[in-house]
Amino acid sequence: MNSVKSKPSPLFTKSKLKNITTGNFTDDFEKIKHCDWIIEVVVERLEIKKIIFEEVDQFRKEGSLVSSNTSGIPINSMIENRSEDFKNHFFGSHFFNPARYLRLLEIIPTKHTNKETIDFMIDFGEKILGKSSVLCKDTPGFIANRIGVFAIQELFHTVKEMNLTVGEVDLLTGPIMGRAKSATFRTCDVVGLDTLVHVANGLKINCPKDERNNVFEIPDFVEKMKENNWLGSKSGQGFYKKSKDENGKRNILELDLSTLEYSKKQKSKFETISKAKKIENLTDRMKVLFNGKDRAGEFYRKIFAGLFSYSACRIPEISEDIFLLDEAMKAGFGWEMGPFEMWDAVGFMQGLDIIKKLGLKTPNWIENIEGNIDFKFYDLKQGVKYFYDIKTEQQTIIPGLENIISIKSLDKSSLVWGNKEASILDIGDGIINVSFHSKMNTIGSEILQALNHAINLAEAGKYKGIVIANEGANFSAGANVGILFMLAAEQEYEELEIAVKRFQNTTMRLRYSSIPVVAAPHGMTLGGGCEICLHADKVIAHAETYMGLVEFGVGLIPGGGGTKEMALSSQTD
Repeated sequence: MNSVKSKPSPLFTKSKLKNITTGNFTDDFEKIKHCDWIIEVVVERLEIKKIIFEEVDQFRKEGSLVSSNTSGIPINSMIENRSEDFKNHFFGSHFFNPARYLRLLEIIPTKHTNKETIDFMIDFGEKILGKSSVLCKDTPGFIANRIGVFAIQELFHTVKEMNLTVGEVDLLTGPIMGRAKSATFRTCDVVGLDTLVHVANGLKINCPKDERNNVFEIPDFVEKMKENNWLGSKSGQGFYKKSKDENGKRNILELDLSTLEYSKKQKSKFETISKAKKIENLTDRMKVLFNGKDRAGEFYRKIFAGLFSYSACRIPEISEDIFLLDEAMKAGFGWEMGPFEMWDAVGFMQGLDIIKKLGLKTPNWIENIEGNIDFKFYDLKQGVKYFYDIKTEQQTIIPGLENIISIKSLDKSSLVWGNKEASILDIGDGIINVSFHSKMNTIGSEILQALNHAINLAEAGKYKGIVIANEGANFSAGANVGILFMLAAEQEYEELEIAVKRFQNTTMRLRYSSIPVVAAPHGMTLGGGCEICLHADKVIAHAETYMGLVEFGVGLIPGGGGTKEMALSSQTD
C-alpha cells in the first residue's frame, strides 16, 4: 500500500497492482523457480546478500537471470561459493530512484558473466524497460554515483570556501546550467542527507588511491546536520525547512551553513545569471556561465574544472568510453549535459587552462591532445554523432544509435524549411519531421504555418508522411493564450476569430490530409498540443505524457477542435 500512496507513485496505474504478488523469505522462496529474472534489493550488507543468494541458487531454474540492485558493494564479491550456472547469469542491475522517472540502468558484469547475458540485458533494458542501459565496470559507485557524489561533495566544500548561501547555490546549479529545478540542496533534501553521507563515506574508504579522495570527506556542517537528524524531507527539515509565520502563512526557510540557523530565503542576483537567462541554447549559455566576471563566474570555473578533471581521470578506470560516462550522468542525475559535453561547450583549451591554474590533475590521454585548439570530445558528421575514443585516439561512431533518430543531432542539410518557432526536417525514408522550438513549445501562428507547409510538401508527392515530434522538455504547453488575451482585451474580435479559425483549419488538415500524420508527444501536452495529437492519424506517446484540454482552467473552451474529437472518440457503436 505504501507504493500506491507514495508520491510520485512508482506505478503508472493502480491496475498494475494485480501483477504484484508479495511473499517472504521463509515460506515463498520456491516461487522463484517460475521466474526468468530475479533481482535482489535487500539491505546493503554483504553477509546478508550472500545468505539470500545461497537460497536463490537452490531454488532458481537453470538459465534464469539473477542480479543485485546494490549501489555500493562490489558485484564480484557476491558470487563466492555459487554454482557455475548462477555465476554465468549473475550481474549488477543498478536502477536509480525513482526508477519510474530516472532512465539510468547500470549493468555491471562479473568476471564470470556470459557475454550473451549482458548483451541481452542491455537490449532488454533499452527496448522493453525504456531505460538508458549503461555498461559499467565493477568499481566503487560504478559510474553515476562516483561522478555525481564527487560533484555534490566538491560543491559542499566550494560553498564554504566562497561563503555562498544555500539559496545562491541552488540558483546557480539549477535549470540555468541544465540541471533539475531542485538543483543541489533541495535535491539533497529529497534524497536524504544520510543516504548521501553513506555513499560518500563508502567512496572515501573504497577509493584510497583516488587523487581527489579528500573531497569525499564530510564537511563539518553536514556532520552537524546528521547529528541533529536534519536529513531533509524524511525528517521534516534539512537544508530547507517549512514554517508558518504569526499570520499562519507558509514560508520556506533556508539553513545558514555558518550558524546552522534557519532564516527566510533571500533573493539572489548575479550579473552572469542575468546574462545567461537571455540565452535559450544551453551550449551557448555554458560559455557565458564559464566566462562570467563576477562571483558566479568564479564559482562555475571552479566546479567545472573540478568536474572536468575528475571525469577525465576516471577514464578508463570506471568506463572505457567517455560517452557512457556522459550518458550515465544525464540518465541517472537528470543533467542535460554530461561532463565531456560541458567541456566541449566551454572549449577544450579554455577548460584545460582553468584545470591547470587550479593545480588539478589530468590523465595522460588528455595531456596527449593538449595544444589541439580545435579538439572536441564529440563531433557530428552527416547527422551521425562521433566520440573521441582514447584507445584509438580517433573520433568513432557512438554505438547503439543506428536505429535512433536524434533531432538535435541532424545537421543543416536535413533542414527543409523553418521559421523562428518551428522547423521541417528530412529524417529519411521519405518522412519529414515538424519540430517546435518556441518558448515552452507554445503554439502560435508560425507553428501553424510550419504544419501547413509540411502538409503541402507531402501532399505534393515530395514526402510520404509527417512526424510531429520535438526534443524539448515538453511536447507543448498549449496554444499561446497570451496573444488571444491581448486580442480580446483590445476588442479585436475579427482578428481573434481569424486566429481561432486558422488553428481549426490546421487541425482539420492534419485529420483529413491524404498522407499519414504521426504525433509523438511527451511531457506536458496541453491544450493546443493535445488537439494536434487528437487530429493525428496515429499517436505514439511517451510513457510520461501528461495530456489534456486545460483551457477550462482559464475560462476558455478549447478552440482547435479538441472537444469535437473527444466527443467523437467517446461514441460507441
